[in-house]
Amino acid sequence: MNQLDALKQLTTVVADTGDFHQIAAYSPRDATTNPSLILKAVQKPEYAHLLQDAVSKYGAQGKDEVMNRLLVAFGIEILKHVPGRVSTEVDARLSFDTEATVTRARRIIDLYQGEGVHVDRILIKIASTWEGIQAAARLERDGIHTNLTLLFSFCQAVACGQAKVQLISPFVGRIYDWYKKQAGASWDEAAMAGANDPGVKSVQAIYNFYKKHGIATEVMGASFRNVGQITALAGCDLLTISPDLLAQLAASEAPLALALNAEAAKTMDIPFVQYDEAGFRFALNEDAMATEKLSEGIRAFVADTIKLEAMMR
Repeated sequence: MNQLDALKQLTTVVADTGDFHQIAAYSPRDATTNPSLILKAVQKPEYAHLLQDAVSKYGAQGKDEVMNRLLVAFGIEILKHVPGRVSTEVDARLSFDTEATVTRARRIIDLYQGEGVHVDRILIKIASTWEGIQAAARLERDGIHTNLTLLFSFCQAVACGQAKVQLISPFVGRIYDWYKKQAGASWDEAAMAGANDPGVKSVQAIYNFYKKHGIATEVMGASFRNVGQITALAGCDLLTISPDLLAQLAASEAPLALALNAEAAKTMDIPFVQYDEAGFRFALNEDAMATEKLSEGIRAFVADTIKLEAMMR
């Protein structure tokens, strides 16, 4: 049995790509997209027609509507290749606007439903700002499920659990990147690998807190830099993995052990915490890594959204 098949016995595997032609080769249950992945995909000849179709049919309605239609078009194609859900992201420029995020999310869901896609097959991706989390709480109450992304800190995860969001995507690789850059020449790759990887440790802490306290929100590790980060999180609810790393897992027959265990977490001494808005903002501010990576991530997604809009001519 290869590592990918072994991983699927412990964890729900999700494809992190907008390239739906690659998805079928790895048989994931779900798939995730973001503006960067969609931008990368539409620059390939085999996907360019999706952008052209959206512009030709809906260009007169403005860029927001063209973008919504493009994202939904990709989502519909992806759902032909996975049995579960696809995550579709709200414009990152709305990350600090609860009302606008709710409105955009509902429009995306309306478009999917207009194409015959059931609401339970869609996760609306929203940045894990305070405003985004509050938008997600409202959407969840209305039966629209959410995936809170750009999550780097424990306080973000706690607030998402309080909001009863469906799923969170803690970013393993970007946490790793930050600590490696901070350490500079003193970084010891071998010593900081596997369970000692700072991104892996972040997900472990969140997973164990959720399981200890019966929080139903799903944990989906994301943004991986290497296979070691993935195997160190075997047993996590879900892991969303790029096609390159899926291929590496499929090519390996190295043994894979359970790393995260819900039953073991229930026995751990982990205090329960909650955050109001002021407490959340202070805790996030105290975490330099999370503050920097959240801001950086929003800026990057905004930049790629603007690049996509520039192609809508």
